[in-house]
Amino acid sequence: MTVLAIRTLARCVAAIALSWAVVAGAGLGSARAQNISPRLFGSIEFIGGSLEALPQWTRVLRKIQAEEAVYQSCDRGQENKDISACPSPAIAAWRDHVRSLKGLPPGRQLGELNSFLNRWIYRLDEENFNVEDYWASPLEFLARSGDCEDYAIIKYVSLKALGFDVKDLRIVVVQDVVRNLPHAVLAVYHEGDILIMDSLFEGVLPHSQVTFYRPYYSVNETTRWAHVPTRPRRRLIPPGVTR
Repeated sequence: MTVLAIRTLARCVAAIALSWAVVAGAGLGSARAQNISPRLFGSIEFIGGSLEALPQWTRVLRKIQAEEAVYQSCDRGQENKDISACPSPAIAAWRDHVRSLKGLPPGRQLGELNSFLNRWIYRLDEENFNVEDYWASPLEFLARSGDCEDYAIIKYVSLKALGFDVKDLRIVVVQDVVRNLPHAVLAVYHEGDILIMDSLFEGVLPHSQVTFYRPYYSVNETTRWAHVPTRPRRRLIPPGVTR
């Protein structure tokens, strides 16, 4: 295994353990199978129980709520041309970019947001927080950057600011069957399709074209789901995707 492969494995190493905990704790005996089309990555999904089974996610939700005052202060400062209202240039750049996307078609919003946030340099949780796995809030990500789920989290918060309904957004923990590594992406349900925002590539692709991921679980701020694949994922990589 190369050094790069080892480092990439480390960035999401706890995701597999957590995913199995979600599946085991989802209460599948009483859960409701969700067979509504489209099905995320072709899976059958089951609604789980309380979000408290995902402590990393519930912690970061509380952190996001606490940060809302900073987001709003920064937005007001931009409107009033007051640069002192934002704690850092990175936060100002993020909020300014989100504001610039308002009124654009949703597809363009997704593409430009994905490209903008993917410019932050990937960084291991061990480097940032001296722990194996840590889900970072947007302000933490902007200050230190982060790993796969941290990109998905700030994209989630950004889309909420643009008016996307949380019921159409999910952070998804997957297994990358090409690299044989866990990973996390943001899924956006839009106009009868599911679009994938990924830290590994700038393009926003329909989930049917992202054939190298097997979902373990997905979550938003109201619901969590466990996923059971219905067929093997093909190991095809779309044009323009760098692995």
